[in-house]
Amino acid sequence: MSDEIKHECGLAFIRLRKSFSYYQKQYGSALYGLNKLYLLMEKQHNRGQDGAGIAAVKLNVEPGYPFLSRTRSNAQQPIADIFHKIGQEIEELEKYQPDIKQHPGLMKGHIPFMGEVMLGHLRYGTQGKNNVEFCHPFIKRNTHPSRNLALAGNFNLVNTEELFGLVNIDPGEFQRQSDLAAMMEVVHHFLVKEDEQNPNSPAICSLLKKATPLFDGGFTVGGMTGNGSGFVIRDAHGIRPAYYYINEEVIVAASERAAIRTTFNVGENEVLELMPGQALIVNPDGNYSIEQVMQPKERRACSFERIYFSRGSDEKIYRERITLGHKLSKRVLEHINYDLKNTIFSYIPNTAEVAFYGLVKGMEEYLNQIKVQRIMSWGNDFDEEKLSEMVNRKIRQEKIAIKDVKLRTFITADSSRNEMVQHVYDITYGTVRNHQDTLVVIDDSIVRGTTLKESIVRMLGRLKPKKIIIVSSAPQIRYPDCYGIDMSKMGDFVAFKAAIELLKERGQESLIDEIRNTIKEMARNNQLHTENVVRRLYKSFTTEEISDKIAQLITPAGFEIPVQVIYQNIEDLHASCPTNTGDWYFTGNYPTPGGNKVCNKAFLNYLDGKNVRGY
Repeated sequence: MSDEIKHECGLAFIRLRKSFSYYQKQYGSALYGLNKLYLLMEKQHNRGQDGAGIAAVKLNVEPGYPFLSRTRSNAQQPIADIFHKIGQEIEELEKYQPDIKQHPGLMKGHIPFMGEVMLGHLRYGTQGKNNVEFCHPFIKRNTHPSRNLALAGNFNLVNTEELFGLVNIDPGEFQRQSDLAAMMEVVHHFLVKEDEQNPNSPAICSLLKKATPLFDGGFTVGGMTGNGSGFVIRDAHGIRPAYYYINEEVIVAASERAAIRTTFNVGENEVLELMPGQALIVNPDGNYSIEQVMQPKERRACSFERIYFSRGSDEKIYRERITLGHKLSKRVLEHINYDLKNTIFSYIPNTAEVAFYGLVKGMEEYLNQIKVQRIMSWGNDFDEEKLSEMVNRKIRQEKIAIKDVKLRTFITADSSRNEMVQHVYDITYGTVRNHQDTLVVIDDSIVRGTTLKESIVRMLGRLKPKKIIIVSSAPQIRYPDCYGIDMSKMGDFVAFKAAIELLKERGQESLIDEIRNTIKEMARNNQLHTENVVRRLYKSFTTEEISDKIAQLITPAGFEIPVQVIYQNIEDLHASCPTNTGDWYFTGNYPTPGGNKVCNKAFLNYLDGKNVRGY
C-alpha cells in the first residue's frame, strides 16, 4: 500500500520427528531442520522487518548441559544475520573437526541451535520499541527443564494490565511495553502449576485451556517447554492466521500457507488451517494432537491478510485479490463515463498489482461486450481493416510509477522533506496524452493519505492527465486496530479526518462533543467496552460523500487536475474474501469487547491531542 502500515508478525514452528542421523542419510545434511526453519522464515519476511529471533530445544540432554537456546537480531536483514552467525559457528567447528558434519551426534552437542524443536519469529513492532529486547521469542528459565518456556507470536492484546494483575505481578517498564511479556507471565504461571501436579510432564492442553481464555485480542502464538513439548494456538475468533503441515518426518506451523508449501514442496490440501480456538500440541515423544482449548466464536479472520499482508503466491489469496479488483470495475467505468479509449490504467505500489489484474479483467469484459455489439450492428457493412481495428482494441495499461527503493527522505524540515518525498517514485514519461487521458491508479488501501498527497498525486500530475482517479481495493479505514496491525491512532486515518471536516462544514460539530461526553460517561462507569460510540460519527454521511472529501484532502494545494477516489464497499469485500470476514477497521464492528474500548479511548486521545495508541 502507498501508506505503509506494519503488522505483527510472522511465526515459524518446526518439530523434527526423526533423529539427526536420519536427515543426514535421507537429505544429505543433519542441518535439515535449521535449513527448513531458515526457508520458512525467509518466505514470510514480508511479515516482519524490524527484527527476528529463533529458539531451539534439544531433547534428551544430560543434566548440566544447555537444552534451550535463543538468539535475536534487529539488524537491517535480521534473518540473514541470525543464520549467518550460526553458519560461522559451524565453520569454526570445521576448522578443528573437518568431518564434523558427518557426525550428527557431535554436531548436536556443539551447535546450540541444533535442536529437535524450533521456533522462529519475524517482528513488525506495533507495541514496544524496536530494539532487540522486544524481539521474540521471549524465554523464562528454570532449574526444572519442564518449567522453561519460550514464546513467540503474531498478536496484540488489549488487556495486558489485567493479565499482570491476575498473576500478582507488578510489571516493570519493559513488561509494560510488551504484550508478549504479559502473555508469558500468565502461560508460565499455569505451566508451573501443571508441573507441580505432574512433575517433568506438565499437561500442555490443560494449561492452555486455563490461560488462553484470559487473553483479549487476536493471536497466533507458538511455544516450547524445556522438556520438549511444543504448541501453536489460535484465538477463538481466528483473527490472526495459522496453518500447519504434518508428515512422518516433521510437524510444521506458520502464519502463511504458501510459506509451508514452498518450504516443504507440498500441495495446497496437505497444509491445513488451524481453526479458531484450536491448539496444535506436540508431545516430547513426537506425537501430536489438535485440541479445542477455547470455545470457538464467530469467525472474524482479518481481511487485511487477504487484501495486503499475506503473500499473493497463495492461490486462494491470489484469486481473492483478482476478485477485489474485478468488483471495482463497474464503478470505475461509471467514473470514466465508459471512455476506455482515453483512459490509462496502472497501479501503485507493486503489492496492488494482482488487484490491478482483476480491475483490467473487468474492463476487458466490458470492452469485449462492446466489440460484439458493434460488430453485430454492422451486418455485412465492414471490411478487413474496419474489423481488424475493432478486434485489436485493447485496454490501455502502463507501468506509470517505479519506486526508487534506495531513496531516503533524510531531510527533516517539512518543506524540504515534502519535496524529497515526491521523488520516492519515478514516473514513466510519454505514457499519457496531455490533458486528454484520464489516469486510473489502483492501490491496496488508503490509510493516512499522506503519501498520496505529498508524493503520488503530485508525481502523477507531472504527466498532465485530464483527471486522476485513485482506486482502493479495500474499503475506507475508519477505526483503529488492536489485534496486530499498526493502526491505533484515530487521527491517522484520512477517512476519519474527512468525516470531521464534513461535520464542521455542515455545522454539526455538536455531534463530536456529544460523542465525547458519552464516552467519558461510559469511562466513569467502566463501560467503555460495551459499545463503539465512534460509529455514530459516520452515520450522517454516505460512503461517496466521505470519498469525495478524501479526494479533496489528498489533493495538494494549487493542484489543478481533478482528483477522485473510489473505495471498495463492504459487501464486495466479503464476497471477494468469504473466509476472512474481520472488518472492524472498516465497520467498527469489533470481535471482542476490548476493541470497543480501544476505539473509544482513541477518539478521546485524538480530541485531547494525545499522540498515543488507545491500548
